[in-house]
Amino acid sequence: MRLPGLTVAFLLAVATASLAQTTLGAKKPEPTPPVEAAAAAPEAAYTYQTDGRRDPFLNLLAGGAEPRGTGQRGDGPAGLSVAELSVRGVVQSKGALVAMVQAPDNKTYIMRAGDKLMDGTIKAVTTQGLVIVQEINDPLSIEKQREVRKLLRSLEDAK
Repeated sequence: MRLPGLTVAFLLAVATASLAQTTLGAKKPEPTPPVEAAAAAPEAAYTYQTDGRRDPFLNLLAGGAEPRGTGQRGDGPAGLSVAELSVRGVVQSKGALVAMVQAPDNKTYIMRAGDKLMDGTIKAVTTQGLVIVQEINDPLSIEKQREVRKLLRSLEDAK
């Protein structure tokens, strides 16, 4: 049998040579290692160190809408902020009005005029609800306190 350009003898010689290399223990060429990815090790997450500087992501123009608490939360009503409480009832006790206030954890507290909250003080208890003097912790605000009224029947409950 004759192939164009190749003879059977040549093919037999090539096959014998390759068989001789494998049986004599000749070294095989080592495969090239796969290309490693450029980002093999994950990078550490970036953290911003304030070092006394302001947070660059806070809006300077709308800074006084929701005041932040300035300290650790206390136990009972002293740990409640003005935004968290809701007035559930007003009762007269010993000639003075007393408010029944509900916290977000559904606990009810009795509040009188002069009681302290986390970010304010109860100025007065009226038949309609509470009048609270809230402390504003905003360096851009001229006013440091504002008066907040928490009504017994708010607009949310009327619906």
